[in-house]
Amino acid sequence: MARTFFGTDGIRGRANGIITPDLALRVGMAAGLVFQRGDHRHRVVIGKDTRLSGYMIENALVAGFTAVGMDVLLLGPMPTPAVAMLTRSMRADLGVMISASHNPYDDNGIKLFGPDAYKLSDELESRIEELICGDMTGMLAQPANMGRAKRIESVHARYIEFAKRTLPRNQSFDGLRVVLDCAHGAAYRVAPEALWELGCEVVTIGDQPDGFNINREVGSTAPEALMAKVREVRADIGIALDGDADRVLIVDEKGHLVDGDQLMAVVAESFHEDGRLARNGIVATVMSNLGLERHLGGLGLSLDRTPVGDRYVLEHMRTHGFNVGGEQSGHLILSDYSTTGDGLVAALQVLAVVQRRQRPASEVCHRFEPLPQVLRNVRYKSGRPLEDDGVLKAIAAAELKLNSHGRLLIRPSGTEPVIRVMGEGDNRDLVEAVVNGVVEAVGLAAA
Repeated sequence: MARTFFGTDGIRGRANGIITPDLALRVGMAAGLVFQRGDHRHRVVIGKDTRLSGYMIENALVAGFTAVGMDVLLLGPMPTPAVAMLTRSMRADLGVMISASHNPYDDNGIKLFGPDAYKLSDELESRIEELICGDMTGMLAQPANMGRAKRIESVHARYIEFAKRTLPRNQSFDGLRVVLDCAHGAAYRVAPEALWELGCEVVTIGDQPDGFNINREVGSTAPEALMAKVREVRADIGIALDGDADRVLIVDEKGHLVDGDQLMAVVAESFHEDGRLARNGIVATVMSNLGLERHLGGLGLSLDRTPVGDRYVLEHMRTHGFNVGGEQSGHLILSDYSTTGDGLVAALQVLAVVQRRQRPASEVCHRFEPLPQVLRNVRYKSGRPLEDDGVLKAIAAAELKLNSHGRLLIRPSGTEPVIRVMGEGDNRDLVEAVVNGVVEAVGLAAA
């Protein structure tokens, strides 16, 4: 059946628009039914970020899961990777994260993890959707078999200890002044404490969530506040998480932003030097800068590319045996430690390299010169502009002009009627001209 609710990262939409109490209730019932395997007492862990609508969705999910006989362990505000880790650690049958990641507060979402702590397959999501759209009345648990709900208080310490154990036992960050931006999100408690326990002098911003301010002018999607704070307090480095802390960006001591491509290069080189880099390469999406690919190639390392989305990166990593992957946006997946992107764990790996090399973050984190990259979005009303003869000719002409000096990427958005045109190459003027030519052709076809 066609997927009605699940996108590339769970179910997401406006609270009390797409994400209603009724939908959350039905998701809890359906997922609970799908994951009741065997005759043991089944349980699910539920975490959330700091959005006001999280209370509503959490309670509706609890009602759904308990109605079909699953016990519920409530974690409260916790990062998405912490929920994944605790799902496996607590031997749960299912994990749920209530979050819309980097979106504003009036959106929310439901992400599901299996007992192996990985996001669900398309097949499992389709089975859950089929139940959501059907009649589950006859599948409810008998009164004596209904589930219970319990709030777990020790989870913050467990996740902090897990994050710290991704570093060598004797690792210390004594002497490092770090500005940490928690995006008023899910990591506002655990991330500052973890850095403090490791010896950092921590200056924290974005750590006062009020239900409405998640990602608002803070976090990895709005790093300007962090850049200013790093310069103000003369910090050694800045760390920007997003609302559910599964992505991270870095700001160096000069206040300059370091994106996910540079961070992947830092981690890949460090792992390679230590003999820990699997397959002598990493996985990134088609959006990662060509400069990263060339830099890795100069080190004898490969870069495998996937479609946009950390889900596709992880699938490729699992299938082909890579242990480092990520996106330019800051999703870094280090599969030796996590089954999903983990902003805190990735930040700790970068801090370890900075501390070990005893060089400024601006030197350590600037691994290559990115090629000029131009991205344009063209909105259309209907039809298939990319199949138009004029557009196809413009694309062919653009690729011929770039030849081996760059690349062109044209793709429809998966969430809105937009064609994304991205070009990059050694010559910015040439890239601008090539992209503008394609954009003009798409615009004519879409008119």
